[in-house]
Amino acid sequence: MEELMYPFDPEYLLKKKKSIRKTLLAETGTSRMEKKIAILGGVTTNDIRLMLELFLLNQGIAPVFYESEFDQYYQDGMFPNPELEAFGPDLIYICTSIRNIHAFPEPGDDKETVENKLEAVSGKFEGLWARLEKVYRCPVIQNNFEYPYFRLMGNKDASDMHGRVNFVTRLNCRFYDYAQNHENFYICDINYLSASYGLEKWSDPFYYHMYKYAVAVPAIPYLSFNVANIVKSVYGKNKKALNLDLDNTLWGGVIGDDGADNIEIGQETSLAQTYSEFQEYIRLHRQLGVVLTINSKNDRENALGGLNRPDSVLKPEDFADIQANWDPKSANLARTAQKLSLLPESFVFVDDNPAERAIIRDQMQGTAVPEIEGVEHYVRILDRSGFFETTTLSGDDLKRNQMYRENAERDRLQAAFEDYGEYLKSLEMKGEIQGFVPAYMSRIAQLTNKSNQFNLTTKRYSQSEIESVAKDRDHITLYGKLGDKFGDNGVVSTLIGKIAGEDRDELHMELWLMSCRVLKRDMEYAMMDQLVEKCRSAGIRRIYGYYYPTAKNAMVKNFYELQGFTRIAEDAEGNTTWEYCIPENYENRNKVIEVNGTDKTGKRGTDAPDRDGNLADQ
Repeated sequence: MEELMYPFDPEYLLKKKKSIRKTLLAETGTSRMEKKIAILGGVTTNDIRLMLELFLLNQGIAPVFYESEFDQYYQDGMFPNPELEAFGPDLIYICTSIRNIHAFPEPGDDKETVENKLEAVSGKFEGLWARLEKVYRCPVIQNNFEYPYFRLMGNKDASDMHGRVNFVTRLNCRFYDYAQNHENFYICDINYLSASYGLEKWSDPFYYHMYKYAVAVPAIPYLSFNVANIVKSVYGKNKKALNLDLDNTLWGGVIGDDGADNIEIGQETSLAQTYSEFQEYIRLHRQLGVVLTINSKNDRENALGGLNRPDSVLKPEDFADIQANWDPKSANLARTAQKLSLLPESFVFVDDNPAERAIIRDQMQGTAVPEIEGVEHYVRILDRSGFFETTTLSGDDLKRNQMYRENAERDRLQAAFEDYGEYLKSLEMKGEIQGFVPAYMSRIAQLTNKSNQFNLTTKRYSQSEIESVAKDRDHITLYGKLGDKFGDNGVVSTLIGKIAGEDRDELHMELWLMSCRVLKRDMEYAMMDQLVEKCRSAGIRRIYGYYYPTAKNAMVKNFYELQGFTRIAEDAEGNTTWEYCIPENYENRNKVIEVNGTDKTGKRGTDAPDRDGNLADQ
């Protein structure tokens, strides 16, 4: 819904929140994941909750809320709470502010007293976080502190140990240290939000004394939007790629008319500098794993000429795909999505032309289309929109652009082969398939929340749930890594099966998914082979698979049939159940991937991991 995209009208959202909610809930064909969210408030949170629900519904998440009473955040989280425990939150948001700090330094305090006050506040919160982690085992979002709305000592308030500004700064740094050392703990940076909004307006005392809101009511949509961005990132709802126009978007002017020498880019004029700054901002996204692509109505030669200018920050090699032609931009975007094995909803389309934006918005459902106007505002609009909110940053994320370039090399190699099997052999693929190990828990959880097209049961798992399943003797787990002569794709597949039956001879698949970037490379067969091996070792004779159809996973409708399963049930919604009876003479289906360092004789290499993920002695 456009009204919920940045920059939004906060007063309109507050006024129309009920009708907007009704419209969102009435949308047909919308599949949303349900998540239970507990809001533990040190302030009044009612309107924050209402706004948060709108933004989450718009992101494909249907929230169910538990909301504490005013200023009961600590009591609700720190002490036994049957109601919250029965609720079983998937995520907890602690909404506190500077109003919840009750012991600030005073001018007469000595250093020890100041340090004791600092320790008392930070220790209180750290104790709360530790208990939430122990009891609820779910992600926690915690507000940091905004600056005080007055400075008793003026500028010295920031540098002197007695200053409230100094105290808040040091407290925030302790919160950040905790976040850096604890997974599934995230900071909602209201210190930045209040500065961006305007601290004087954000902290208007009227709203606290009248309603016990620690943030001005008109600013609530900005706070809720920020929290929603963290939540949707935790649950894999981030965008993955930028689809960028060129003329008057990455540079000033029309290169077909002006020529590469005359476009605005570089340091010669203030306008050129602004476009260069925007290009630098875009380039930085590559380091987060955001995929960069071009979608331009231009001759390809002209497009490359602009990118190859010595003063262009972005170069052709920075882009995973360049579509520069005179086709409709919707067709170009669809072509890029197919080439990269991404869905249109993975993209953010950035174009200065409102007509092109309207066409993409109409024809490419799910693609984010921010309203940009004036190059000096491009960075702010994209940055505040939270399309790429970072909650985890794995090695695979950092290498994503490299992986797509390697895929392009594979495509070029494939064109040289008439026999697809020979092409697969030429890749010299090596796989690592083992039970879940600590080193990959974060990536496995990330994969379960991001993979849509190849997710047979559509289930999602938090990292704590993944860790719990890995320790459970009633479950069989496998992750799969895949590399070849072009590079390492990282962890690309994962499955979870639950052991059942009176004789513990059945395995029911709760999750089977794979990254689309390794489709058609027989990784699914390698995973099946290792699953069968694990099942036979555990005395399991039958495997039951389940497929739950969505608009995104139709491509794997017949996955189990291809693996040799027999369909034994199907309901009116198309949900199917499959059975596989493991034969005594099972023959491996994978013929092209060397798994766990095993050569054709079955001997494991010295650098292959054992079943616990450890390397063999050398």
